[in-house]
Parts: sequence; structure tokens; C-alpha cells
Amino acid sequence: MRVEELDYHLPGELIAQRPLEKRDASRLLLLDRVSGLSEDRQFAEFPELLGGDELLVVNNARVLPARLLGKRAGVHSQHPSRKTAREHLTGVVEVFLTRQLEQDLWESLVRPGRKMAVGERIVFGTGELEAEILARGELGLRTIRLKANDTESIAANIEKLGHVPLPPYIDRPDESLDRERYQTVFSRQPGAVAAPTAGLHFTPQILERIRKRGCEVCEVTLDVGLGTFQPIHTEVLEEHKIHSEAYEIPAGTAEKLIAAKQAGRPVVAIGTTVVRTLEDAAAKAREGGAGRLLRSGRAEARLFIVPGYKFRVVDVLLTNFHLPKSTLLALVAAFAGRESLLAAYRHAIEQRYRFYSYGDCMLIR
Repeated sequence: MRVEELDYHLPGELIAQRPLEKRDASRLLLLDRVSGLSEDRQFAEFPELLGGDELLVVNNARVLPARLLGKRAGVHSQHPSRKTAREHLTGVVEVFLTRQLEQDLWESLVRPGRKMAVGERIVFGTGELEAEILARGELGLRTIRLKANDTESIAANIEKLGHVPLPPYIDRPDESLDRERYQTVFSRQPGAVAAPTAGLHFTPQILERIRKRGCEVCEVTLDVGLGTFQPIHTEVLEEHKIHSEAYEIPAGTAEKLIAAKQAGRPVVAIGTTVVRTLEDAAAKAREGGAGRLLRSGRAEARLFIVPGYKFRVVDVLLTNFHLPKSTLLALVAAFAGRESLLAAYRHAIEQRYRFYSYGDCMLIR
């Protein structure tokens, strides 16, 4: 498929710049993927749109305040003359933590990256946290080592000094409100650099109403990574190299999923991150001859879902609206059908829905 087949025009004023006052006040576009018909609803109606026997799967990943603003501090060197020559290099540096490799090692984007050589250091705050660039990678990525210089842990310093990594289409600095509203109410496992945005609409009250309907809710963790922001650079969709993302499926969740599928109960994925987790786990189980629908435990999601993909686990999808010509739009087009999806998007634009992370949502079934 050519990437341009996943294009659409969105007026800039429809990109939600801030969350609504209430999480569950969003609009919901209900899309029937068989007929292609869509219907305007409210997210507050979501529990009543369920039949009562569904198994809902949410992503409990917690977003790190992954944007760190620091200053250049020269290089580490065993040669005093070289160190002296470089210590004068100062200036504001932004480090965007994209993926944790080890306890103190991170894959990161560093700006201005071209001026930052291997061995250079960056200090944050008043020096309580610092980073050293260890290696340069593809697409501007750097491997850095973080070090805490006070009594706090590295993680505690990131929480204290970091900024919420709002997506680039939100054209404002992060605010204190974002610390709460760019997290879901079920976020628990830190490690994501972007929110699983379909979950942002939920409140404890909505979850209670869902359970009272007779539905089950279970959790997985997928650390949303750089791939969420990475544009497609190829003309042919299938030639794009998608980033891998770490995920974990608890044993209890795997058992509930297997039981639900055997009983013919619908599995509802709350967001594309859940879809990728479940379908990747099912693909690995099939390739490994596990004899089961999917395996529990930790793994790396490398599955790129494009139109033509056959879904093995997910029956219903709740998702926000996605960027044109993006991997996430490709995934949703694979689930809903490209023509039906783009027609629904045109309707949403005509009806002035709010788009992207802090925007409205779709229920596709």
C-alpha cells in the first residue's frame, strides 16, 4: 500500500491543545466496521454500548516526565589539556528519554544532537542529575548514561526534574495539569514516553459502571516508545521499519483472554497499544508452536499491523484519532477497513470532533 492512501486533511484548529475539564466528557464516534456506518455518541455512554460479556484490556503504562532540560558541561577525559579545552562548551540541551536499556542506560534524542559528541556531559537542575553520551545511533538517537549526584535515585530525579513529553502537535509548553491528565487513571508501570491515549477518557466511575454491566477488565503493559512519533519515511507502507516496544502480559490476563476467546466473548482493546501487545503475543505463540492463543510474560513488540492483517485476538477497538500517514492510522485502517475509516474521519472533521491525544475517540466494532 502506498502511504499517501492513508492521508487526509485536518484543519489545525481541530487538534486538541488541552484536555477537557472532565475526562469522560469527550465525544465518541461509533463505527460499524461491517456496514461502514457511523454514529455520533458521547464517551459517557460507553458502558451502555457494551453487551455486558466483554473482556476489556487496558494498558497500565505510566508516562515518564521524559523531557529533561540541562546544560552542557564539557567532557570526561583523562587528559587535563583536552578537558580544559572542552569545559567551556555550555548551552541549553534537551534530552528526550525514549527507552530504558539498563538501570542507568537510556536510548535518547538529544538536541542539539549534531554538536554533542561521545563523551560529553549534560547536567540537569543544580547538578543533582547528569548524563554522559556514550554512543551515537540511527535517526539521531544517542545512548546515554544517567548518574544521580545526590541522595535521590535516578528515577526520583527524573520525576522531579523532567517535563511531560507532550506530542509535537500540542503547541504549548507542558503545564502542571499535564502531570495528571496525560496519565490514565489505571497507570501504574513507569516506562512509557507517550500516553496510551484511548485510556485517558476513563474515570473510576466509568470503570465501575463497566464492571456492573458484567464486563471484566484486565491489564497489560506496553511502554509506548519513539515509534509513536516516528513518521513513515518510505513511499510504500510495508517498507517502513517500525520501532520495537517492550510489553508484558501477566499470566492472569493471558488466562482471561484465552477463556474469553474460547467462550466467544468479545475482547475489547482500549487503544492501539493494547492491539499491538495482544496481536504480537498471538503471533509469537503461533510462530513458536505454543498451542495456545498467546503467551504471558515480557517480550518486544515488532509486529507492524497494516491493511490485510488478520486479527486473532481483538474484536472491538476503542481508539483516539490518529495522524495522517502514520503507523497508528495504518493499524486502525487494518481493523476497520481503510475506506470506512477515512469516511468516518471525514465525518468527524465535518462535525468538529477534537483530534489526537487530548481529543475525542472512536469505538469500532
